[in-house]
Amino acid sequence: MLRIVTGDATQPLGSDPRVIVHVCNDEGGWGRGFVVALSARWKIPEAAYRSWFKKGEAGGFALGSVDFVEVEPSLWVANLIGQHKTRSIKGVPPVRYEAIRLGLEVIRRFCEENQASVHMPRIGCGLAGGSWEKVESLIRDELIGYDIDVTVYDLPTD
Repeated sequence: MLRIVTGDATQPLGSDPRVIVHVCNDEGGWGRGFVVALSARWKIPEAAYRSWFKKGEAGGFALGSVDFVEVEPSLWVANLIGQHKTRSIKGVPPVRYEAIRLGLEVIRRFCEENQASVHMPRIGCGLAGGSWEKVESLIRDELIGYDIDVTVYDLPTD
């Protein structure tokens, strides 16, 4: 099931095991967009991302990779590398749909193993410049199609 709600993805609904998914870039930048809210709530996702970035490809840091950081019992943040650089280059936004698809496959397996639901903002569609239509299709193919419950959070517009 895919639900779109108004709320804060850093305060995911429910009490089952939950995974908060967000898209990170591949150049070590953390400080704009959804990560600001994550860092305000928990320090460990940023620290884990920065450490992972320093390890580089030898540590598995690459487009399509995911690092799961437990921030509370049965609540993880999934740092998904789905953005190349941080700015558009020659009109091409930084979002990388194939990397998001690969990351969602990893997240699906993690959710199946942990009986977890997925919670996220509209990943890849803010600073990464992606199309929600394309990202939603990936979510439906890689998560919903495998009976993983997904809740997408839109912030209130007030």
